[in-house]
Amino acid sequence: MAPDVNPPPGVVVEPARPTGVPPAGEPGLAATFKGIIDDSLELLKQQFVMLKAELKADFRKVLAGIIPIACAVAPMLLGGVMLCFALVHLIHWATLPAGQTYDPATIPLWGCYALVALAFLVTGGVLLAVGYYRLKTVNPLPDETAKALEENLQWLMKQNPK
Repeated sequence: MAPDVNPPPGVVVEPARPTGVPPAGEPGLAATFKGIIDDSLELLKQQFVMLKAELKADFRKVLAGIIPIACAVAPMLLGGVMLCFALVHLIHWATLPAGQTYDPATIPLWGCYALVALAFLVTGGVLLAVGYYRLKTVNPLPDETAKALEENLQWLMKQNPK
């Protein structure tokens, strides 16, 4: 029922239109739904780009941790071998006959091997510790991407209630 009273000057009254029909110039339900779908697809593309970048960064971190560990293998092995030689020479030195204790060197041969073994083992241990520390800081799960994706899904669920 329309009022018979004229509106005050300066007020524009729109004619009555059937319910469910959008006003002129506003998109319809199909266009709005298509816009939501397009935006969702664009958002997913951006999520995958972000995931790829985050995985690349994690790969670089893992590589930065593995390289020192790989470099630690050689000094640790050499140190172990040198330590074995030092033990052999220590046993030989300790089992010399009673009258044969003369060695013109200040440091016995077993001590020289032990010093070299110690240097190799310390170098390998430091490289191993550096690699371990770097690997400990790596998080294999893409946290930022997962958090952003969760926020986006929550937003979409609010936009499209069941």
